[in-house]
Amino acid sequence: MDKEEVVNNENETKVENANVIEEKNNSEYDELNDRYKRLLAEFENYKKRSQKEKENIYGMITGDVVSSMLPIMDNLEKAAEAKTEDTQYQDGVKLVARQFQEALKRLGLEEIEAVGQKFDPEFHEAVSHIEDETKGEQEIVQEYRKGYRIGNKVVRHSMVIVAN
Repeated sequence: MDKEEVVNNENETKVENANVIEEKNNSEYDELNDRYKRLLAEFENYKKRSQKEKENIYGMITGDVVSSMLPIMDNLEKAAEAKTEDTQYQDGVKLVARQFQEALKRLGLEEIEAVGQKFDPEFHEAVSHIEDETKGEQEIVQEYRKGYRIGNKVVRHSMVIVAN
């Protein structure tokens, strides 16, 4: 073998080695890039999941707190409707009841419509049933206790009388 062939063989070997190293680097890069993308996707999913859990927990806590305050609101409404000769006292009770209702509304509390609506077991609790030909099928004719919800979650079902 002459010197020129040896140099050509060395050059070919260097080129082959460079190609092998380049393939190895590309393979490692692709693997690391794939791992990075997967890790980034997992992190994004974690952020979304934890945000959703935080919102659910907030909704549950708000619902529990509001639920414990509903009997107070019921009693304030009854006190506001009670007849008394002291009109200033009655106006004061009405004012407190209205302020309390507004505070609960700011927390997202909404009243569930009942009278005149069709009975829906997701929102209403039937405590009595009457026959009345002037009313429609499963129509609510009277409400014993108001029902409330926050968003789509029912905090308290309406207690109602259903016709037909």
